[in-house]
Amino acid sequence: MKKKILVTGGMGYIGSHTCVELIAAGYEVIIIDNLSNSDVKVLDGIEKITGIRPEFHCFDLICEKITKDFFSKHGDLSGVIHFAAFKAVGESVENPLKYYHNNLVSLMNILHNLQDMNNPLVFSSSCTVYGQPDILPVTEDSPVKPAMSPYGNTKQIAEEMIREYSVSNSQFRAMLLRYFNPIGAHETA
Repeated sequence: MKKKILVTGGMGYIGSHTCVELIAAGYEVIIIDNLSNSDVKVLDGIEKITGIRPEFHCFDLICEKITKDFFSKHGDLSGVIHFAAFKAVGESVENPLKYYHNNLVSLMNILHNLQDMNNPLVFSSSCTVYGQPDILPVTEDSPVKPAMSPYGNTKQIAEEMIREYSVSNSQFRAMLLRYFNPIGAHETA
């Protein structure tokens, strides 16, 4: 039986590429995306590349009841990769509460539902957690500094939430990914 991986925000750029690689590696992929920043046609691209159309659920992870219902029906997940978030720095400055609500409530709902599952979480963070670095290049050992935007601050707060939850639950495992301007294309593009 294939291991099932939930990919939130799986219709976005990084999420969809991750889905393709997971399918190629033999995993069964389940996608949740509210399509606020993506298009359902991405499913066609994933299927064209892999020959497999992943299970897709269109809903917003900030909805506690729908998220809980999803997890109660998918207790056989092997892990969660959480990409779903608003990501525009400029928009976050113009509408910070939108970013705090979306990016943090969705993560809290995932963490609440992972409490009893003991599944690992891979969290999509950002290089924005380093603020304005004193030394370049930035490495994993570089200090986290005050964020320059509400978007960056949501990523810093999210990392702290995950760290604090990890301390309170010794069974919980998580990995944080901090991206620097991801770009690229699949060879089928």
